[in-house]
Amino acid sequence: MKLTEESILKLLRTKANRPMKVSELVKQFSIPDVQRREFRSRLKEMAADGRLIKIRGGRYGLPDEMNLVSGILHAHHKGFGFVIQPKDSGEKDIFISRGNMGDAMHLDLVTVRVESGRDWERPEGKVIRLLKRNTEKLIGTFEKFGRDGWVIPMESKYLHDIFVSAKNLKGAKTGHVVSVDIETYPTKHQPPLGIVTEVLGFSDDPDVEINSILRKHGIFQDFPDKVLKAAEKTSRFEIDEEEKQQRRDLSDWMIFTIDGAKAKDFDDAVSIETLGTGYRLGVHIADVSHFVQENSILDKEAFQRGTSIYFPDAVIPMLPFQLSNEICSLRPNEKRLTVTVLIDFDSQGNVVGKKFFNSIIESKIRFTYTEVACLLEKGDPKSDHEEALPSLKTMLKLSQILRKNRFETGSVDFNLPEPEVHMNPEGKVLKITIAEHNIAHELIEEFMLAANQETAKFLFEKNVPTIHRIHEPPDEDKIADFNRFLLTFGLHLNKLHNVPSHDLQNLLIKIKGHAEERTLNSLLLRTMKKAVYSEKDPGHYCLGFKHYTHFTSPIRRYPDLVTHRMIKSFLTKRKCSQREHKRLLPKVAEYSEQSSAREQKATEIEREINDLRRAQFMADKIGAIYSGLITSVTAFGFFVELAEVFVEGLVRISSITDDYYIFIEPEYKLQGQRRHRTFKIGDAVKVRVASVDLAKRQVGLTLHPK
Repeated sequence: MKLTEESILKLLRTKANRPMKVSELVKQFSIPDVQRREFRSRLKEMAADGRLIKIRGGRYGLPDEMNLVSGILHAHHKGFGFVIQPKDSGEKDIFISRGNMGDAMHLDLVTVRVESGRDWERPEGKVIRLLKRNTEKLIGTFEKFGRDGWVIPMESKYLHDIFVSAKNLKGAKTGHVVSVDIETYPTKHQPPLGIVTEVLGFSDDPDVEINSILRKHGIFQDFPDKVLKAAEKTSRFEIDEEEKQQRRDLSDWMIFTIDGAKAKDFDDAVSIETLGTGYRLGVHIADVSHFVQENSILDKEAFQRGTSIYFPDAVIPMLPFQLSNEICSLRPNEKRLTVTVLIDFDSQGNVVGKKFFNSIIESKIRFTYTEVACLLEKGDPKSDHEEALPSLKTMLKLSQILRKNRFETGSVDFNLPEPEVHMNPEGKVLKITIAEHNIAHELIEEFMLAANQETAKFLFEKNVPTIHRIHEPPDEDKIADFNRFLLTFGLHLNKLHNVPSHDLQNLLIKIKGHAEERTLNSLLLRTMKKAVYSEKDPGHYCLGFKHYTHFTSPIRRYPDLVTHRMIKSFLTKRKCSQREHKRLLPKVAEYSEQSSAREQKATEIEREINDLRRAQFMADKIGAIYSGLITSVTAFGFFVELAEVFVEGLVRISSITDDYYIFIEPEYKLQGQRRHRTFKIGDAVKVRVASVDLAKRQVGLTLHPK
């Protein structure tokens, strides 16, 4: 028999009516002699990760049969925590009170005994076993204590300060931000003990704050020497005759890039030609896979990083500079290796053909979005690139057809302005504005969506395992909550079960230009699930695409790099065999899981750094009065986005003294019990900046009389 975790769990559920020793289980399950070593090893592994529980006497049993649950502990800064249950389990998270946390730390893998809760809605438990410590190092602020010292973690969910003896200080002084390795974990009688491994600098230094966020997440900006040496070799690459013979040379085509003004890495270029009444769109993507071979040093580093991380005036690239900004960047007037997809459309924007091939291009122009928008809207006579205007006009026409079709067939168009932080060369925040989004952005967006979608279809048709970019439909209970809020505006959804994406788009069209537009766009976005990478292919709900993948950004996203390898492997093959499919699928599943995790981490880092920059911008504005809109309401207060500076701050309920306020969750509002004054999402308020906490990256607000 095959001893998988699933098969063992099935046997335990059907053939074991109590916890048993290994010898008893071997007999009960009729495990052959040749598999007994493997069986024993598998049981130990399953007990280590909480799938099974090992009790006194060496007996193994099922956790749920013993009222036990294993999972990751998420601590709260007030001392309690929750053991998070898998999303697909349908079970509620387990509340752990301060007194029942034991010696566990934030993010530890623990086993808890589920005990009677204070109500049926939230089960409570007690940590009875630590399965795995998941924190090896922390970032914190150092405080000297005699000859020794303490490190106070910057992440408030870590409830223990770390003691550092005099011999392990590494020169740290009070006020320094340090990285500390945990040598001994906390017990009932002893705090955690650690060793300072790096002094980042004083906490009031803006660069130190950035580095502390990166270190907290285990991110290092610099590449290892061996990776840099491998990257350096690529800079000596020249396109030889052999390479030219294997590729289609498009260097005389009118091909150009369109990117942001600050962009340095250009991984996509476009071209277009008319075909009778239709169009042939060319999307040409940097052939990163030619330089980053599978399982090479460069590939392993890219896999670990997963994605480039962007924040104001800086980027931590997935690939070293020699690749991301030089040999793989489609810089103007330089020949580059690319993977091209030509997509043929009829006059209505329907795809009538496509072709993928390896190519060589030479970008003619490096356009910015602003330049293209100016050319298309004004036909700027001062431009040096009037020769590209016919192509741009044709591209605009096609992109608008594609955009119209997409929204008619199910794409959801969220209209939410995105704040942009502007820095000076010294690293100070100058201003925060709304990021520009013009017709040039829409043009490139539609072409990249089309290329990604046709790539997914190409691989699907050839039965090739693919890192799909998926977005599942929203949970029915969240849609129901959203619909209850809609009713307060005299609106509703026609269907709550398996709600079609068309219905959501029709709603957004209906409220466009109305006062509630911003509020409902924001709330609907929170109702949606997050897009992730997966080897499975349920489609992309929000885009309304049956098949979708990422192909267009291999310089900055690992899934795109893998997609390129898959395309190139099957360019000349009719179909992926079942044997090959079975071999590739586990690798694609691993890549998908890693890429989703790294993307989530990058998003967290970008959010934290943006919050820090906004807090720094507001630090000298204590006492200033602003108008704003309530963007979120909780039991402890509400968040307000300040209209003039596009910064969000918190009005705590404790600062509103005219009444006792209760939180009405389904309506996302606070309501006074006596005067019935309400604060709900979308309300306009006037507030005063009361405090700025750089360490917590929070702006505190109080209400100001209108």
